[in-house]
Amino acid sequence: MDAARRQFIERVRAFQARNDPSGWCDQVYLDAHGDVNAVFWADRVANPYLLEWLATHPLGAQPQCAITVGCGVGDDAEALAAHGYAVTAFDISPAAIALCRQRFPDSQVDYCVADLFDYSAAWTQQFDLVFECNTIQIMAGVYRTRALEAIAGLVAPDGDVLVSCRSRHPGTQLDAFPLPLDQTEISGFERAGLTQLHLTEYDDDQQPPVPHFFACYHCPPA
Repeated sequence: MDAARRQFIERVRAFQARNDPSGWCDQVYLDAHGDVNAVFWADRVANPYLLEWLATHPLGAQPQCAITVGCGVGDDAEALAAHGYAVTAFDISPAAIALCRQRFPDSQVDYCVADLFDYSAAWTQQFDLVFECNTIQIMAGVYRTRALEAIAGLVAPDGDVLVSCRSRHPGTQLDAFPLPLDQTEISGFERAGLTQLHLTEYDDDQQPPVPHFFACYHCPPA
């Protein structure tokens, strides 16, 4: 591990130790100074498994709304909007939202600053599609469960939650950051009242490859 990454992880751990699970996020975007290429975790393209899911799930005649959790630099939100959803995309980082608006000045996406642990009550059970990518895995301790439950709380009856994240075997990588989800953790969406429609396990194209989950959970109709 290089010195810069070690220093970054130490900063994250310091925030986590004082029960501030995501207070460090804004600095990553501030350090980028408006340059999306300097946001080290940004792929700058939409999640390919999200695109594949969208390709096989055309929208009907009725308007549908979607929300992107921890939207980062905005590519996934833009893909949802291009598919026809009315999209809300939020991040706890004001600098991230500013970067999204800079990148997509004519976007139809409603980009806004919001806290997953304190979002508007008006959002509860209001979205036909919820997209979560790599938010839970940057949390520690009880905040992982709280984040999962907050995400599940956004989906409307008869709606879907899509989850993309790193994966691991139970009991492994306990000191890693980000800490991938194991099977028991991602099954928390079922404990939150959703039904698993499918779960794909795959390795990404990094060297060495990193294992991932991509899953879809359905909220029962009212």
